[in-house]
Amino acid sequence: MYNNFQAYLKKELADIESAGLYKNERIIVSPQGGEITLKNGTKALNFCANNYLGLANNPQLIAAAKEALETHGYGMASVRFICGCSDLHKALEAKIAEFFGTEDTILYAACFDANGGVFEPLLTDQDAIISDALNHASIIDGVRLCKAVRYRYANADMADLEKQLQAAQAQRFRLIVTDGVFSMDGNVAPLDKIYELASKYDAMVMVDESHSAGVVGRTGRGVTEQYNLRGKIEILTGTLGKAFGGAIGGFTTGKKEIIDMLRQRSRPYLFSNSIPPMVAAAGVKMVEMMSATNELQDKLHSNTEYFVTKMKAAGFDIKPTQSAICAVMLYDAKLSQTMAAKLQEEGIFVTGFYYPVVPKGQARIRVQISAAHEVEHLDKCIAAFTKVGKELGVLK
Repeated sequence: MYNNFQAYLKKELADIESAGLYKNERIIVSPQGGEITLKNGTKALNFCANNYLGLANNPQLIAAAKEALETHGYGMASVRFICGCSDLHKALEAKIAEFFGTEDTILYAACFDANGGVFEPLLTDQDAIISDALNHASIIDGVRLCKAVRYRYANADMADLEKQLQAAQAQRFRLIVTDGVFSMDGNVAPLDKIYELASKYDAMVMVDESHSAGVVGRTGRGVTEQYNLRGKIEILTGTLGKAFGGAIGGFTTGKKEIIDMLRQRSRPYLFSNSIPPMVAAAGVKMVEMMSATNELQDKLHSNTEYFVTKMKAAGFDIKPTQSAICAVMLYDAKLSQTMAAKLQEEGIFVTGFYYPVVPKGQARIRVQISAAHEVEHLDKCIAAFTKVGKELGVLK
């Protein structure tokens, strides 16, 4: 049968390529940072990494990971309920709970696993999940694995959320689910209003802090800090793969009984290896660093404000952002790919996004700012965007 299936796949792939939408992986041969080196030997400024605080190559995290390699070895070689975890895993769980002001934390291999494993153990077909329309794919997939009744509300639309909550009164328990920062637009969920509606309609709240932790809030503790709701939200999920060092690993943190139940029934936790001890050790060091100073968050916020202001002045259509994500709107899918390729020729590493990652007709280049960027990096990026934008007719 594979001969027929192979022919089908080749045609599909050829169609994707002819449409200018084929995703090619670019190979980096240096550490992740504001500036990177590609396999062909050229250097580029990286504006498409989730390395918001510039910690992916931080010497203190590297030292903590090296020390853990010597003391705890390379990997755990099994799942936790079979052969246990290290003291470093428990230390990181406690640090994350302390950082977010929650009661307990459970670690996963990735936040995709955290979101995939949170709903099914907690909710049944008697319950309801009310989810923002622009939530991350991992939340969507996690909801699909659960038998709860599903409701969806328009992105950050509180009138629509209230309407769905009213409909969900027919169910036993209700859980509102939202990204903290929406990864394609950069807007922050209006958690204060969500919390008010949750209180009014007897619902719980879950927030995915993947793009907001380390970025949003005065000290980078995410949207619960920004809206003065620290410790009041039942479930938070997040990742160690973005602002928190850029490696691997995810977590769910929140109410103690919820975390206890996830340890008993969450399938990605029960059937996946623990993160390597060196990653846990670096995570502990990361939380300690972030708790000691706001220097990186302050630099990130300053960089973002500078970049957005200059790009708007140049004439680009920029979605309103409250994070380190800057969506440069192009609307045409092929144009987003062409522009990203031309920007790479100028030494700027960015990625174009198009359907199905974003809605049809909403193609864009997502620029992600980092504390690893200096002002000269930002100026070079703006100049390259302006040059290529004029060449392609994006700017008049």
